[in-house]
Amino acid sequence: MALTDVKTAANRLTELLAGLDEATARGDSVLPGWSRGHVITHIANFSRAMTRQVEYALRGELVEVYDGGRPARDADIEAGAHRPAAELIADLNDAITALLAAWDRVGADDWSLPILHRNSTLAHGIDATWRELTVHTSDLSLAVTPADWPAPFCAHLLDFLRPRTPDGVHLVLHPTDGPTWENGTGEDHVLTGTLNALTAWYAGRTPDSPVDGRRPELLPWP
Repeated sequence: MALTDVKTAANRLTELLAGLDEATARGDSVLPGWSRGHVITHIANFSRAMTRQVEYALRGELVEVYDGGRPARDADIEAGAHRPAAELIADLNDAITALLAAWDRVGADDWSLPILHRNSTLAHGIDATWRELTVHTSDLSLAVTPADWPAPFCAHLLDFLRPRTPDGVHLVLHPTDGPTWENGTGEDHVLTGTLNALTAWYAGRTPDSPVDGRRPELLPWP
C-alpha cells in the first residue's frame, strides 16, 4: 500500500462531497441507522484520531485512539451527524488535510513504530486509513459504489477480512476477473462473481452484480 493510494481515496471522497446540500446530508447511507451526516462525521473523527496516532508515534509515544473509548466515539458521531452540510464538509476537509499532512511526515524508517490502533504499527495504520476512506466513501450511497473499488484494494480487503470466515468453512471465491481466493478449512462454499462483487459481499456490503453460490454466515469485521 502506498500513500498515493490513500491520497487518491481522499480526493475521491472530497470531490464526491463538494457542494453537498442539506437534503443529501440528511439522506440515508447504506449503513443501518446512519445518515450521510453520520458517515461524514465518523470519517472526520477517525481522521483526527489517526492523525493523533501518527503524531504521537513519531514522538515515540502511544495514545488512545479515542478518548473515552468506543462509547465516546459513538456519542461524538451522533452529536456531530446533524450539523449543517457546510459545517460537515468543512470539518471533514480540515480533518483529512491534517491526516494527509501527518502521513507525509512519516519517514522510511518510521513505519514499524507502534500505535494503539489495533495494537499495531504505522504501516498497519495507513492500511486502516485506506480502508476507512475507501469503504465509507461507497457507504455514502452517492455516485461511488463497491464496483469502483480498485483491484489492489479488493485484494487487500479480502485478506484483512479473513477472520470473517467461520470455523468449519472452506470459502473459495472464484472471481471472473481475477485469481481464485481461498480461506478456512471444512465444508466447501464456492462463490463466483466479479472481484468487486465478491469483495463487497465479504465486506458486508451489497454487491453491484450477482454473487453465485451458497453463502456462509460470516463473522463480524475483525
